[in-house]
Amino acid sequence: MIHVRAEEAAEILRRAGCSAPVIEHCLAVRRVALRLAKEIKRKGVKIDVGLVGDGAALHDIGRARTHGIAHGVEGGKILREMGLDRLAPFAENHLGGGIPAEEAAELGLPPRDFVPATLEEKVVAYADKLVEGSRVVSFERSVEEFRRKLGEGHPAIGRLLRLHEEMKSLLGSDPELLPDEAPREGP
Repeated sequence: MIHVRAEEAAEILRRAGCSAPVIEHCLAVRRVALRLAKEIKRKGVKIDVGLVGDGAALHDIGRARTHGIAHGVEGGKILREMGLDRLAPFAENHLGGGIPAEEAAELGLPPRDFVPATLEEKVVAYADKLVEGSRVVSFERSVEEFRRKLGEGHPAIGRLLRLHEEMKSLLGSDPELLPDEAPREGP
């Protein structure tokens, strides 16, 4: 598979109808996801770094149609319409730490699991939680934002925390301790 460069991804997003801030966000998530994927690969774990970059670059393409929770489903549709079926799960499964079928139905989404299944999907979903707009933020800040929006006991919080623990385990350290080329915002 030939992977898309950042400039090509930006053009795909632009042609789909994404705004400049969405494009900037996608490219920032791509940078973070690639950094995580390369470190995971360096630890000896099998991961398709190029697929991570492609999935991250286009994960929010559905925001061309809606900024609501359905942007993941819409993104999957857009990517399939473009013949990029392999990337559709990145759009569909990046929301929070994933959305199980029962919760999806309650949210008005198709009643199926929207949960990152592959390591590549998990890295993109996690990287998305480390980027607000185009700025890298702490995982704690992201979790606090979810708590504020959804409430302390919402099951999505537990899924996010489990995803964070999985990334820590794969990386052998807290992902936030990895060197970063972008400025961070604190909690």
